[in-house]
Amino acid sequence: MKMVEFKRVKLSNGLTILHERRELPVTTIMLASRFGSAYESEKEKGIAHFLEHMCFKGTQQRSAKEIGAAIEKLGGIINAFTGEEVTNFHVKLPSEHLEIGMDVLFDLYFNSIFPDEEIKKEAKVVCEEIKMYKDHPKMFVLTKLKGLLYKKPFGLLISGAEKNVLGFNRKFLLEKFNEMYVPENSILCVVGNNNIEEIVRLAEKFCTNKRGTRTILKKPALQLKNFLEKRKGIEQANVALGIRVPFSEKERYAVDLFNAIFGEGMSSKLFLEVREKRGLVYTVRSEIDNGKEYGYMMIHLGCDKKNISLAKKVCIDEFKKMSDISQKELDEAKEQLIGNFRIAAEASEESANELVSEEINFAAEKYYEYEKNVREVKLEDVRKIAKLKDFVCAVLSP
Repeated sequence: MKMVEFKRVKLSNGLTILHERRELPVTTIMLASRFGSAYESEKEKGIAHFLEHMCFKGTQQRSAKEIGAAIEKLGGIINAFTGEEVTNFHVKLPSEHLEIGMDVLFDLYFNSIFPDEEIKKEAKVVCEEIKMYKDHPKMFVLTKLKGLLYKKPFGLLISGAEKNVLGFNRKFLLEKFNEMYVPENSILCVVGNNNIEEIVRLAEKFCTNKRGTRTILKKPALQLKNFLEKRKGIEQANVALGIRVPFSEKERYAVDLFNAIFGEGMSSKLFLEVREKRGLVYTVRSEIDNGKEYGYMMIHLGCDKKNISLAKKVCIDEFKKMSDISQKELDEAKEQLIGNFRIAAEASEESANELVSEEINFAAEKYYEYEKNVREVKLEDVRKIAKLKDFVCAVLSP
C-alpha cells in the first residue's frame, strides 16, 4: 500500500486519536466506545445497543431533531452501530465542517440525557428490530451461529431479548453510560482533509474529562450445539454452518485467504460445486466474523428442505478439499484480497472503521500492513485450516 499520512495522539484524559490525512474534500469522523455486546451479562444483554439508540434522543444542548439536522443540513450523514466489541458513532461530511461534525458527535456521545419518555418509546422500536431478525430467515440462522459455538451470554443477539429491553430504566442506562462512555475507553478516528493539530484542538475543546477505565474482553466459553426450527409460511430451508477458525494476529490473514478461495463470489469453490455443478441452491457463500477473543466462519445457503443433508455434506466436503489447493489458487486469492482492500479503502468511512477495529484488536497501524501480511502467507498456512473440525449447524425449515 502506498505511504499515507497517519498520526496517533493520546490526550491527557485518555482519549485515543487516530488520523489519516486525505486530499479529497470529504471527512469521516468516528467516535467509538470499546464497549459492545460481548461485554454484557445475560441480564443486561442488549444494553450496549440500546445506549447507541438512546444517544440520538437528545443532549443538554440539542434535541433529537437538532442532532440530525446539524449534520444533514450540511449535506452530511450521521449514524451508528453496535458490535460485539465496539459501539461506533460516525459522521461523514464536507471537510470544512469538521468542527460542527465533532461538536455534534462529542455532544451525543458524552452528554446524552436519556429522557424517560424516549426510553419507553425506543424500547418498543428495538423490540420491533428484534422481531425483524426473527422474521428474516437468513438473518435468523446466521445470528444463531455464535450461540451454537460459544456459550451464553456471548452468543446472544446483540439487540438483546425483548424482556431485557422493556425492563431498561433511566438509572440503569445512565450508570452504564457513565461507566463506558469515558475518554479512556474511547477512540476518535478522523479520515479526511484536515490536520491533526486542528483535530486535537477540537477534541480538547469538546471532550469531557470524566474519569474511567478501559474495558477488558474475556474469552467466551466454548460449546458445540446444533439448532433446528420448523416454521410455517416459508418455502425454502435456510441453512447456516459455523466453525471456529484461528483469529490471532498472524493467522487471520490465512483465514481471509482461505475464505476468499472457499466461499467468496461466483468463482469460489462453494458456488461452483453447490450451485453451478449440482444446482442445489440459488446462493451460497462463506464469511468470517473475527474479534479479539473469538473467530468463526459462517456458511449460508438456501435450498429445498429435501436437499438439506446433501447441501450440508457438500459444503463440508469442499471445506476439507481446501487442503489440496494449489499455489496458483493462493496467488490469485492474494490478488483478489488486495484488490478488494484497495477498493474498500477508497471510502473514508471504510478506512475509519477498519482503523478503529484494528486499534481495538491489535493496533491501528496494522491496517496499513494488510497487503504485506497477505502476501507473506504461505500455502501450508491456508491448507491447514481445512483440517479444522466440529461444524455446528442452524436450520430454519418449512
